[in-house]
Amino acid sequence: MKPDGAIRIYGVPMDLGQNRRGVDMGPSAIRYAGLQTRLERIGWTVCDGGNISVPGLEEIPGLETVEGRPAHHLSAVVRVARQVYERACRCIEMGERAVFLGGDHSISLGTVAGALQQPGRVGVLWIDAHGDFNTPAISPSGNIHGMVVSGLMGLGPAAFMVGQRPLRTDQIAMIGVRDLDPDERTALRASGIKVLTMRSIDENGMANVVHAALNTLGNVDAIHVSFDLDSIDPEYAPGVGTPVPGGLSYREAHLLMEMLADDGRVRSLDLVEVNPILDIGNRTAEVAVGMAASVFGQRIL
Repeated sequence: MKPDGAIRIYGVPMDLGQNRRGVDMGPSAIRYAGLQTRLERIGWTVCDGGNISVPGLEEIPGLETVEGRPAHHLSAVVRVARQVYERACRCIEMGERAVFLGGDHSISLGTVAGALQQPGRVGVLWIDAHGDFNTPAISPSGNIHGMVVSGLMGLGPAAFMVGQRPLRTDQIAMIGVRDLDPDERTALRASGIKVLTMRSIDENGMANVVHAALNTLGNVDAIHVSFDLDSIDPEYAPGVGTPVPGGLSYREAHLLMEMLADDGRVRSLDLVEVNPILDIGNRTAEVAVGMAASVFGQRIL
């Protein structure tokens, strides 16, 4: 059966939210790996909206602080996130599904804020090795890509708020977390967010974890999936900026996305942190394409 509607792709070639160069080439790598063709083969009408303009690292001030603590390139990251937010809102208005290609995970300040503007109830699945729940006050690095979820919830400085609605704890579930900073761990445990760590997956299996995540989101009308490729074990996805051993297997990741396709409520998707400089033969970008294909309906049988 031909899918109903269209998918619009946007690239966000930003590497300002972290300190390893190369993720700005992620959108090109994922496109080169055949994302549009793969989705069209499933039956989707796909429109590529091009890249959102991102300033180069050399064009912007280096050190930025918030209350005396580093928040590197915050102003530039937020300017880009506002452009992303506008594109996400436009996709909602046009009735399109959206795929945003990163770039580092700070692009989700805009994508999630946009997804939350949809009518009805919206849930977010955060698939990541990291919690991204630091704030400038507790971050050991000052990198914005590690502060996105707390920023979306309004727990950081007001500058992080791109949209009009803060993310609530009952609107998000995390899958695949296995690497947290000490103060971040304390804050995340106290937040009330449902965090399904790699231990949860090891003990219960991915199918049960997906059911638990969807049960946490409840009777939402739409789901935004923010997929960091470092959630997958480096054996399968080596081209990421912050690889952590012990991640999702290739089949666990596909099962997750296939079950979300069966659920039918995914309206938007982030694919972030693909770093071609660190990759082997564009393998990680190809995995990203496979994840997109699975969540939008590619089936084995």
